This record gives sequence, structure tokens and C-alpha cells, in this order.
Amino acid sequence: MRISLNARFRAAVILLAALALSACALAADAPLKPPPGARVAVVVFEDLQCPECARAYPLVMDAASAHKVPVVLHDFPLPRHNWSFEAAIWARYFESTSAALGHDFRKFIYANQAQISRDNLPQWVRRFGDQNGSPVPPVADPEGKLAEKVRADFALGQRLGVEHTPTIWVVSNDSSSPPLVEEVKDREQLGQMIESMLQKAPPARATPNVSPQKGSTPKKSSAKKIRKAGS
Repeated sequence: MRISLNARFRAAVILLAALALSACALAADAPLKPPPGARVAVVVFEDLQCPECARAYPLVMDAASAHKVPVVLHDFPLPRHNWSFEAAIWARYFESTSAALGHDFRKFIYANQAQISRDNLPQWVRRFGDQNGSPVPPVADPEGKLAEKVRADFALGQRLGVEHTPTIWVVSNDSSSPPLVEEVKDREQLGQMIESMLQKAPPARATPNVSPQKGSTPKKSSAKKIRKAGS
């Protein structure tokens, strides 16, 4: 069956429009852009019950620290994992105390992941709290606000086409649309990908100086762990 030139032209226009809309949607999504003031960032969608995430977590943090770029973490608890959603809520709870404590909790869960089950997760949470001098309440999220944030991260991942964990991107502050994004297929090459992206990324825009809040003490940290869009 022959297709007229006009029909082909209309089909091409429709396809290009769809691609443009998709690119704009990706450009608008915060996870595909570094946080303000950063040229490059590593974006990770993770599941605390995922063995591959446990193996990737230290590699990501070490590579980001070595290259002095931030890490943007998003929870993506897979439905087949029966305690990852609750663990993500507890991670959010400890992060509400401090970002460093939340990072330590995730690291603790990954280190002990093989021994954790749905039944004994509360015991591991209390153990972490005791070791870090952080009281653990009977319920982490009585109003359901932390659960909403975890669900928002999951929904965001679905919009971006995340299908597995960990899903890792290296992103730049390129102002073009869509932004410069590379999905990490080989985690051993992450450092090289970050370095390559840093060479391509334009200079970071200056951000206004913000005085620290009274009583706060800046902490030294090469790799920042940041939450955006649904956090």
C-alpha cells in the first residue's frame, strides 16, 4: 500500500513533536539535573532490599567523593521486596534528623541486608538507633508523610522509565534540552563517566551565599547526598 507524501510528512511531524515533548518532559524533571551550583551529579534510584544496590552503594559514594560531585538519591522499593518500603521510611526518618544519619542508616542496612527480614527489620532499626545514640519511636511515620515521599519517588522513577534497581545516571548542568545524561551500565566505569561529564559540562552558575543557621556546624563531606523532586 502506497502512502502519500503528505501523509508521510504529517507522520514525521507528529513523531518529531512527540520526541520534542518527551525531551521537554525529561528536561523538566529535577532528577535529570544536578542541584543548584553543581556542574555534574550522580542520580540513583535504589531499593534497600536489592543486593545489587548494596554492592553499588559504596562504589557510587566513593566515585562521587573522589570527583567531588553530589549524589541525588531516590527510593524505588520494588513490589516483590517485602521490607524495602518500610526500610525506606525508616531511612527518611533518620534523614529528618540529619542527612549524615540517613546515609549511615542506608549503609548499615546494606551491610546487614542478608540477615534482615520483614519480621526482624524493627530489631535492626533499634540496633542502629542504639549504636548511633538516636532514639527510635514505636512508629516512624504516624501521619504517613514519609510514606508519601517514598511513593512520590517511586512514581517519579516510573515516569522516567526506571525498571530495575539500581538505576544510575550521570547528569550535567547543560542548558540544552534534554540535558546531558548518561545511564551507567558498568559501575566500574562510573569514575571515568563522571570525569568525562565534568569535561563536557559548562561552568556552574554562582549561587548566593547562605549563612548557616545559628547553632549549626558545617560538616566536611566530599560527596553530598541530596534529595529532590518528591523528597
